[in-house]
Amino acid sequence: MSTSSGVSAERLLIGGEWTAPAHGHYEVTDPATEETVGLAAEASRDQAYEAARAAREAFGPWSRTAPGTRARVLDRAAAILARTIGPYTRLAQAETGATTGTARAMQVGVAIARLKRYARGALEPVETPLPPQINEAGPFGKAAVLGALAVRRPVGVVTCITSYNNPWANPAGKIAPALAMGNTVVIKPAPQDPLSVHRLAEALQEALDEAGAPPGVVNLVTGRDPAVGEAAVDAPDVDMVSFTGSTAVGQRIAEVCGRGMKRQLMELGGKGAALVFDDADLDAAVAGIGTTYSFYSGQICTAPTRVLAQRGIHDRLVERLAAYATCLKTGDPASADTVVGPVISAAHRDRVESYIELGRKEGARLITGGDRPPLPRGFYVAPALFADCTPTMRVVREEIFGPVVVVLPFDDEEEAVTLANDTDYGLLDYVWSGDVARAFRVAGRLRAGGVGVNTVGRNMEAPFGGFKRSGVGRDVGSYALHAYSETQAVVWPG
Repeated sequence: MSTSSGVSAERLLIGGEWTAPAHGHYEVTDPATEETVGLAAEASRDQAYEAARAAREAFGPWSRTAPGTRARVLDRAAAILARTIGPYTRLAQAETGATTGTARAMQVGVAIARLKRYARGALEPVETPLPPQINEAGPFGKAAVLGALAVRRPVGVVTCITSYNNPWANPAGKIAPALAMGNTVVIKPAPQDPLSVHRLAEALQEALDEAGAPPGVVNLVTGRDPAVGEAAVDAPDVDMVSFTGSTAVGQRIAEVCGRGMKRQLMELGGKGAALVFDDADLDAAVAGIGTTYSFYSGQICTAPTRVLAQRGIHDRLVERLAAYATCLKTGDPASADTVVGPVISAAHRDRVESYIELGRKEGARLITGGDRPPLPRGFYVAPALFADCTPTMRVVREEIFGPVVVVLPFDDEEEAVTLANDTDYGLLDYVWSGDVARAFRVAGRLRAGGVGVNTVGRNMEAPFGGFKRSGVGRDVGSYALHAYSETQAVVWPG
């Protein structure tokens, strides 16, 4: 739907119908231009509850749908996105401020890849044969041989609450494995950039309609009011909540889930440590750490924002990181040579800047960046690098979620591990060393859900999730199929 000004005004998807929002619309702002991208729907609590009821009604027939049908739905949705990847890339860029390459490859492109991956996942075996067991105390006092299967069953209705830093790949990584396993979903996107999630929901609904699926398999509610997200969590019809976002919000969601014994999958904050030893390839380490600046302008929980540098290379590493950060072009994300775009909003820019000022007050030395580039519009922060940091500083301990890197020195392997583990978080850490045996030894001592050894790359079949306050559960690859399923034991006499 479009307004008289030509700006699109979105609706909600409830029970297979596109529905007018109860509380009107709000503007979605381009963080690079500060212009209005579109009008997002403002749902009510009752509409969130209605979406959950629709998902509950659809669950029975959808969960009994043949795996091949679920696979075709996901493949079809991927094809719909692929044919419109150009406009969707531009939308992703307008909503998030991502550079063109990131928006196309890492946002829309990854969403398409995840839909295809879980189309295959729908066909993966769900039964695991277990060894037979002789039960000496069988019926009538006779021994009996019992066979058994462990069978993965769908959980039920899953609320998917997604992050603002990637409104394509993040929701696709939740919705696709949930649907593949036979669950139904209620999607609640972040309020900053829900328009891309609308396009994803449209593609899924088109594919579901073509397959003759029951109404309500996919439902979408949006809004800025926290009450909408709360309703999508506490609705009696919801069996599981999959959330990506801050640890503070995740804790509140977990409390609600605990009261209702709802299943949880939580991908929360991070303050990744990058351990750089004296024998490391500094070019590789600088390039890897530098992704903090170039990948979503530091708005990503997996970033290596906390650099631990062995004293022998500490000064050289700081110098090279400063040179790297200084040469990165910050500006219009649509320009081919732009590396660092804006952060998501004026409020978040203010938050990042407050941390930079805090770092100065704490005694850290700002080597470069941290100011606002001389641009007429947009929510920009120049890539910042702090040295002379200590473990107790808040800029070292707290997740900033922006283009800010802090550096601390260490003497030996023992101190490096101690510093790396001295955090509330434990999502992804990184080790750079020319001694591969040492790198793997150190990796084994890090309290993190994942460790990159001489790389920041990720294997998209490897389990993803965090230790400590970085989350609960694992997804990605086949691990996501397990995350969105319950295990049932089936036993019979042999």
